[in-house]
Amino acid sequence: MHPVQLLSLATALPPHAVEQGEAKALGRELFAGRKALYDRLSGVFDNAGIDRRALVAPLDWYSGDHGWQSRNDLYLRASEALFEEAATRAIAEAGLAPADIDGVVTVSTTGIATPSLEARVGPKMGLAGALRRVPVFGLGCAGGVSGLATAARLAAAEPGTRWLFVTVETCSISIRLDTDDPAALVATALFGDGAAAAVVSTEGEGAAVITGAGERLWPDTLGIMGWRVEDPGLAVVFDRAIPPFVTAELAGAVDAILADLELTQDDIDRLCSHPGGAKVITAIEDALALAPGTLDLEREVLRDHGNMSAPTVLFVLGRLLKRGLPPRTLLTAFGPGFTCSGLLLERA
Repeated sequence: MHPVQLLSLATALPPHAVEQGEAKALGRELFAGRKALYDRLSGVFDNAGIDRRALVAPLDWYSGDHGWQSRNDLYLRASEALFEEAATRAIAEAGLAPADIDGVVTVSTTGIATPSLEARVGPKMGLAGALRRVPVFGLGCAGGVSGLATAARLAAAEPGTRWLFVTVETCSISIRLDTDDPAALVATALFGDGAAAAVVSTEGEGAAVITGAGERLWPDTLGIMGWRVEDPGLAVVFDRAIPPFVTAELAGAVDAILADLELTQDDIDRLCSHPGGAKVITAIEDALALAPGTLDLEREVLRDHGNMSAPTVLFVLGRLLKRGLPPRTLLTAFGPGFTCSGLLLERA
């Protein structure tokens, strides 16, 4: 890949929040009709490593009866607001005006928007009428890395163009609460909402340079992670096999991605990973023989925001940039497929 500058990175959160103790109490209420399920799995609230999460709806909304249309209407309202906030910040931090942006990559998997989010928000923001639009659906938690990589590849293919990347996820309103599926209760303890945006270009000076990217997809793993489309909405697919799968498979995937870039793990100074959950973070450290506690920023973001799906890894990157980016960093995230996405960043 032709080197691409990361000109800016911005994040945004919705207006509501829940402390983990409140979430546990609400979970007890919402799963009252399935007391055995709640009693068996309620410890996940205590062991998730999460203190609080941002939500796109007030707590009493989650006690209501919401069908697919109601959920998606809320997704559209909340996602448009989060898109505009994160994108506006990223463009301003890049020292640009909205009309300077040549193209947008939008990643979101927790609702349906047709026209897509950038078409809904772009004119109000002042994005150019000739804007190139690349909306992407279905990447899940890997979307933060894969989406940024896509924007970087497009910028590299047309040197001098400026690409905006935005990812918005409203996981909390996509959880089925009327089911006996244990994954739904686990998701209730983990998921939050948020957005992130970045501007990339071959021109300008940023805090980091994107120099490569890659992905690995495992066959016969469709049931590990994703969404099922059901009435009255999306149902989370969140298999308990994820942490052991990460422990067993991550090192090989990282080695393969780095080999394509003519690098090895010894060339990487810091891993910057999507913190899918406390057990997943530990599994990543185990898989790559990292000292326990190495992924401290990942644990901080999980504690403060929960798992927001695709935007989460960019919240981690934001903290790493503030602390000081090491010479070479590899962003990683797992997502539906089952896939591992990687993005190589070098300090500017």
